[in-house]
Amino acid sequence: MANLKHPIHVLPTKESLSYTPVEIISLKNNPHFNETWLHKIIIDDPKILGLGDIEFRDHERRQPRSGRLDLLLEDVNSDVKKRYEVEIQLGATDESHLIRTIEYWDNERKRYPHYDHCAVIIAEDITSRFLNVISLFNGHIPLIAIQVKAFKINNCISLVFTKVLSEIETIEPEHEVIEPEKNRAYWEDKGTVETVKLADVVLTYIDEVQDGFSFKYNKHYIGLISNNKAQNFVSFKPQKTNLRLDIGCKIDDEFQKYLEGEGLDVLGYNPHWRVHPISLSAEQVKTKKATILKVLKYAFEHYYSK
Repeated sequence: MANLKHPIHVLPTKESLSYTPVEIISLKNNPHFNETWLHKIIIDDPKILGLGDIEFRDHERRQPRSGRLDLLLEDVNSDVKKRYEVEIQLGATDESHLIRTIEYWDNERKRYPHYDHCAVIIAEDITSRFLNVISLFNGHIPLIAIQVKAFKINNCISLVFTKVLSEIETIEPEHEVIEPEKNRAYWEDKGTVETVKLADVVLTYIDEVQDGFSFKYNKHYIGLISNNKAQNFVSFKPQKTNLRLDIGCKIDDEFQKYLEGEGLDVLGYNPHWRVHPISLSAEQVKTKKATILKVLKYAFEHYYSK
């Protein structure tokens, strides 16, 4: 008899299978399996949601004005960098859950415009009423609705995630969109005249660290060039009220504590773009020159030592 390279798997027969009753569990009314437990299950295995090859990025992510995003997930193998802003609710979804989901999605897409973003709403019960409301947003807001059900089988609990509403490609105008030229006026419109001037001030600080740099206006940021070559040890994103300074390296814990002690708003490190953002107000740009100079020197030294 020839040797078999792979074992033969015999399918179970009707006689070999036994019936096991299944009990549906309400997570909302269960003292042991709460929302925190559900968060951990998804964090440990994000693929359980059925959204593809996704990875966990952040949990209870603080939002600019108020609240925290339950989960931030990311598609790591897609050609387009994509993030999922996930909000979870035990029991039936309601108005506040839906509004919160869309608000946090909007916050994240504005903070990180170089990613595609999709809002994900998860609940034990997505009623037909709310499914109709959510459907109205889809096509204008990329939105996925997932219903989660918990089942008790013998002494074990199992979860089933069912996508009840898939993301619809965002509706775009039929006419051709002409991209504006990327120049100073583009950033004065994207931010403000005042916040672009804050970048001018920081550029004079850079001259004290190393001269010879000038601005290169791009779609997603204002970079630096020297001798016609990009030198982005720092880059700039003028916003409506603040100037975001993106450091071209990861800031270590000790230096971050120093900056926070100086009152600077140090945001989370972005591993894909390899920048560590700092948000600067107009007042800080004027009064925190010594601290900003230390940031620029830190960025310059660490960026070129990589």
